[in-house]
Amino acid sequence: MQHKSSIARIAAALGLATTSIGPQAWADGNAAAEPMELRRIMRELGQDMQAVVDGISREDWERITKIAPRIAEHRQPPFAEKVRILGFAGGNAGRFKRFDEQTHQAARALEQAARRGDGPAVIASFATLQNSCLTCHQEFRKPFVEHFYGQP
Repeated sequence: MQHKSSIARIAAALGLATTSIGPQAWADGNAAAEPMELRRIMRELGQDMQAVVDGISREDWERITKIAPRIAEHRQPPFAEKVRILGFAGGNAGRFKRFDEQTHQAARALEQAARRGDGPAVIASFATLQNSCLTCHQEFRKPFVEHFYGQP
């Protein structure tokens, strides 16, 4: 029953979005003058991931406990952009969302391992996190960039 409720909320949101944002926002995105907020979010995540690598190399578990929650609870794109992204993902929207959830869970595991000062668990959690990111990027990044930025 909750599934039908979720579908109804998504349909209502899509209806609202189609009436509240202009037709250009629904174009395939190639004419976008500004990078999407998701690109900025991905850059921030990349910086945080590099900081984790640095923290691991220095065994700076405290630093990792501060960074991991930023990865787990990373910023989200604005509503209209989310609608465009999920529209692009189409039938793969659920898969796209699952990758985001996997990232959240792996970053939380990373945080807990760092709190314990458990180096091997930190490394294993970070590997899980990296694999989640990599799998999503391999599936979605190239078509996403081509669709929204017109670049191969």
